[in-house]
Amino acid sequence: MADDSDKTTHFGFRTVARDEKEGMVADVFHSVAAKYDLMNDLMSFGIHRIWKRFTIECSGIRRGQRVLDLAGGTGDLTAKFSRLVGEEGEVVLADINDSMLKVGREKLRNKGVVGNVSYVQANAEALPFPDNFFDCITIAFGLRNVTDKDKALRSMFRVLKPGGRLLVLEFSKPTTKLFSKIYDAYSFHVLPRVGEMVASDAGSYRYLAESIRMHPDQETLKGMMADAGFENVEYFNLTNGIVALHRGFKF
Repeated sequence: MADDSDKTTHFGFRTVARDEKEGMVADVFHSVAAKYDLMNDLMSFGIHRIWKRFTIECSGIRRGQRVLDLAGGTGDLTAKFSRLVGEEGEVVLADINDSMLKVGREKLRNKGVVGNVSYVQANAEALPFPDNFFDCITIAFGLRNVTDKDKALRSMFRVLKPGGRLLVLEFSKPTTKLFSKIYDAYSFHVLPRVGEMVASDAGSYRYLAESIRMHPDQETLKGMMADAGFENVEYFNLTNGIVALHRGFKF
């Protein structure tokens, strides 16, 4: 007898059919794409820039290397990687959502980021790249929206070169109870109101808050990365664990 749990997954706090989640997440990001950068600054009080800077510092990227910025959205990491890898290197900005990809492409071209950057619409669970292709993969605030996270991590492992590394920047579990209570109050009461005022979309930001709570905590994600084949997996708690950066290597 089939296990019904194999047919369902979480969309925020709701249980939905696995084959429906991808479309539902797509609708969220089609809705928020135009105001995504502005809302990031408002939601995090600009601190997301520090989290991303730390991710870059932990990447170890050098000139001439090839980077995949997965679920790269509006291209914040891609812009920085483009400068680091230089003309001899390559950065692929990949996102499953074409609205986000269009916003990212326009933003980067307006900044003069051209030449060593390409754009690919791709599903993290089935990456359309050869084995052993990238020196580094980053996925920032995207893994929690993936339906089958284990499958996605295995796909990332496959396309990494031996010696390559994966960095997962994602919302996680606050490290203290007091901070957790403050964070919950902000996420479920303030954030949707800001989403309504700025982006005319409270529902999408309510989903984003819920999706954070359903995402695996720090230790669970560390174990998932190890199960996918990554070694020397470690994580760094940022801003009291609101966000964590996980890093693992392929040897």
